[in-house]
Amino acid sequence: MSNIPAKTQLAVIGAGPGGYAAAFRAAALGLQVTLIDPEVNPGGVCLHRGCIPSKALLHVAKLVNEAEESAQIGVRFNSPDIDLDRVRQWKNEVVEKLTSGLGGKVEKNKVTYVRGTARFKDGQTLQVTPSDGEQGELAFEQAIIATGSRPTMLPGVQTGERIFDSTGALELARVPKSLLVVGGGYIGLELGSVYAALGSEVSVVEMTSGLLPGCDRDLVSQLKRRLDKKFSEIMLSTKVVELKEQKNTVAVTLEDKKGERSNRKFDQVLIAIGRRPNTENLGLENTSVKINEQGFVVVDGQQRTAEKQIFAIGDIAGEPMLAHKAYGEAAVAAEVAAGKKAVFEPRAIPAVVFTDPEIAWCGLTETAAREQKINIKTAKLPWRGNGRTLTLGREDGMTKLIVDAENDRLLGVAVAGPGAGELIAEGVLALELAAVGEDLAKAIHPHPTLSETLFDAAQLLD
Repeated sequence: MSNIPAKTQLAVIGAGPGGYAAAFRAAALGLQVTLIDPEVNPGGVCLHRGCIPSKALLHVAKLVNEAEESAQIGVRFNSPDIDLDRVRQWKNEVVEKLTSGLGGKVEKNKVTYVRGTARFKDGQTLQVTPSDGEQGELAFEQAIIATGSRPTMLPGVQTGERIFDSTGALELARVPKSLLVVGGGYIGLELGSVYAALGSEVSVVEMTSGLLPGCDRDLVSQLKRRLDKKFSEIMLSTKVVELKEQKNTVAVTLEDKKGERSNRKFDQVLIAIGRRPNTENLGLENTSVKINEQGFVVVDGQQRTAEKQIFAIGDIAGEPMLAHKAYGEAAVAAEVAAGKKAVFEPRAIPAVVFTDPEIAWCGLTETAAREQKINIKTAKLPWRGNGRTLTLGREDGMTKLIVDAENDRLLGVAVAGPGAGELIAEGVLALELAAVGEDLAKAIHPHPTLSETLFDAAQLLD
C-alpha cells in the first residue's frame, strides 16, 4: 500500500478481475498506474466473496456427494465427518493464497496500490480516501472504473443472522437444518447445492416458470432431475410476499401462480435474486459519464464512457456480469489507454453454472436463435452412450450444437454434464475461429473422453 500520489497517467478504481487485469496490462505497456481498492490485496468480489470461495465449497460438496453415490458402483464409505471449521479455514486459505499472489504482482509490475476508495471530483481529478490516512486528491490523465457489483436484496429486507445474501452464505457460519433459497439462478443453485451436501434441507423458490432463466430448457432439465433428489423442494412460479426474522426461525409467506398463499418457517433464508452494479458514490455526476436505465455505465467498443479519458469495464459496464468478460474488457481498455488500437467484440462469452451436473454455453442459445427467427439446425447428443460418462458412474449429460442451416456455420454450443465448464472452451474457440459443423466433425478427439461428445454431436449435423 502506498501514499496517495499527486498525479498518475492511469487511475484504476477497483481491483477485481477487471481492475487488476487492466492495471497490470497497462503497466506492462509502459503507463504509470495507480490502483485503488478497499481490500488489502487485489481480487475483488470474485476472489474474496464470489467465484473462488464458492468453487472451493462446491468442491467440498462434490466430494461429499461422490462418497455417498459411490455405493452404486460397489464402493462404500462411512458417512463423512465434516469439520466445518476446517472447511471454512481451507476455503479462506485458498482465497488468501490467490489474493496475496496478486499483491505480489502489484509490486512486480510497479503499480502504485492505494488501499481505500475514490470519488470523481471532476473529469481529471479523484478524491481518494485511504483506509488509514487523510483524504487526498489524485490528478489523472486517464481512468478506468472497475467497481464491480453487489447482491440485490428484496425490497424492505435487511440481512441479518438468519437472512443473508451470497456474501453471508460463503462465510459458512453454520449449516442450518432448513434453508430457503430465494432465486433459482446460478448463484442460488450453486450455494444451495453446497448447503444440501453439508446437510441442510434446501428449498428453492423461483418466481419464473423455470430454473436458470435464459438457459435452454433441455439443458436445465439435465440439472433439475438431479436437484429434485438433492433439494427438499423446488417451487416455481412462486414469489416471496413477506419475510420476517424471528427468534429462532424466519417466517416466510409465499404466493403461487394461482394467487394462493402459504406460510412456512425456515432456519435461514438465502436471497440470491441477482446482482446490481456499483455505480453509486463515485461522483459520476461530476463527470460526463452516462448511466443507462439498468444502472450500467454506457461505453463504446473501446470501453470509453462519454468522458473520453474515462473507461468502464466489468460488471458496471453491462451484462453478462462475469469475471472472464471483465478480463477481456480490461485488456481492451488498457491497450486503448496506452495508445494502441483495440475493440471489445468477442463472438462468444461462455457462461458456466458450477452445479452438479455443470451447465455451460456460449454463442447463441437455441431459444434466442428461434426468437430471432434464424434458420438453424441443432444436434443434441445425450451422454448416456458415451463411454467416458459411464466409466464415471454417470448417465446424465447432453451436448448441443447450433448451426446456421444455410452455411453450416457454428452459432452456439451448449453442454450439460460433469466437466461442462472445461468442455465449453472448445466451443468458444470454434466460434471465435468461425468454425463450421464439419470442422468439429473432422477434428480427431481423444477416446474415451467427454470431449468426444462434441465430435459425435457434429456427426449428427450431416
